[in-house]
Amino acid sequence: MKKLSDLAKTIRSKNAGVDKITFDVIFTDRNVYDRVRRSKALTRESVATLYGIDESRIAEFVEYDPACAIKFTIYRLRPSGSPGDPDIFGAQQYAPLLDIAVDI
Repeated sequence: MKKLSDLAKTIRSKNAGVDKITFDVIFTDRNVYDRVRRSKALTRESVATLYGIDESRIAEFVEYDPACAIKFTIYRLRPSGSPGDPDIFGAQQYAPLLDIAVDI
């Protein structure tokens, strides 16, 4: 088992408009990317569980082979910058992804 943060070059989150946050997990090695995809450690279902959200809040989940990247976007509970928004830029939401255990 390895942590996702040990396998991916980049793990980040950022705004994707006023009502969404997008996440990118990018790999430099095609073989590692393929092994992570096949492990099913990072799926629409696992993201929903990890973030404690209903799957309906996941707008998109894409395994983007040309970039060796797994990308997903979630709907915010409130618009970016509105009262009660804990992260106006969406840049601090990736942390739970770092410790995902991947069986490769």
